[in-house]
Amino acid sequence: MSAAADGSRIRLADIAAEAGVSVATISKVLNGHGDISPATRARVDALLTARGYRRRSASEKPRGDLIELVFHEFEASWSMEIIAGVEEVAKARGLAVVVTESGGAHSLGEDWLEGALRRRPAGVVLVSSALVDRQRLRLATRGIPLVVVDSAGDPPADIPSVGSANWSGGLAATRHLIELGHRRIAAITGPSDMLCSLARVDGYRSAMASAGLDVDPRWVRFGTFYVEGGRDAARDLLSSDNAPTAIFAGNDLQALGVYDAARERGMRLPDDLSVVGYDDIAPARWVSPALTTVHQPLRRMGAEATRMVLDAATRDSTDVVPRVDLATHLVVRGSTAPPR
Repeated sequence: MSAAADGSRIRLADIAAEAGVSVATISKVLNGHGDISPATRARVDALLTARGYRRRSASEKPRGDLIELVFHEFEASWSMEIIAGVEEVAKARGLAVVVTESGGAHSLGEDWLEGALRRRPAGVVLVSSALVDRQRLRLATRGIPLVVVDSAGDPPADIPSVGSANWSGGLAATRHLIELGHRRIAAITGPSDMLCSLARVDGYRSAMASAGLDVDPRWVRFGTFYVEGGRDAARDLLSSDNAPTAIFAGNDLQALGVYDAARERGMRLPDDLSVVGYDDIAPARWVSPALTTVHQPLRRMGAEATRMVLDAATRDSTDVVPRVDLATHLVVRGSTAPPR
């Protein structure tokens, strides 16, 4: 049974009668069994959602032995840090981790959802991805909790989330360049439809404004969070009149693209151009010169999200939904210096 929003009790027998099926069929739908016709499954799902059914008692909850970890796009260096954090907590609690890539889309398709419902995970961790309302409700009817990491958009009020202090990171990166004496500072952030991209460039703008520095509109570029995005934007920036002497890249991969573009023009780093990244992935320490960057606690973000999703069963419906933004900090290496 489950309690509806108005406090009344929802009985599976009532839903079964309304759907014209047996209680056993309702149970099969809830538990992801495959021997139900698509039409029946859709009819039952619609009724469960419409009636506000939620699993409540321990005996009703799925006894999943895995965590579903879903990335909208899989990038090895960045993603592996989050995976390590998720696996650390999952292993300690005797759970396995299933990793899925949604193929570049921030919203997930029905194929993933059907597979997840069959696997009956202990919880779902979404990285830079989102579910539509109907998909979230289908997870909720099965008692499968959900946490979002680095949400692409503003997460729904009832969904816990974990992120980092993106605005503060952008502020710290830009202030470092200003303190070195740079005045013409450009920013290459990520996609314009991602909150973290907007927050990082807002931090950049705030640092420039507080230092009394004008921002040439041409200095702000939205990229892709991949090497090519940083390279393409930097090529254009460095070939323009009044070219910047420093670039804050919204992530380390784009910063590596800036390196490529600068070297194509015969520029030396940091003598001719200073570069700051964001994330502090392993390649940031390997490149030459080593990249000054904002450390984002990716492993801790994965671990915290996993703890939150596994502890969801102990939270009361009246509890405040957790929203965690972990601190970032600047790591100064060899890619920044005073302008010549």
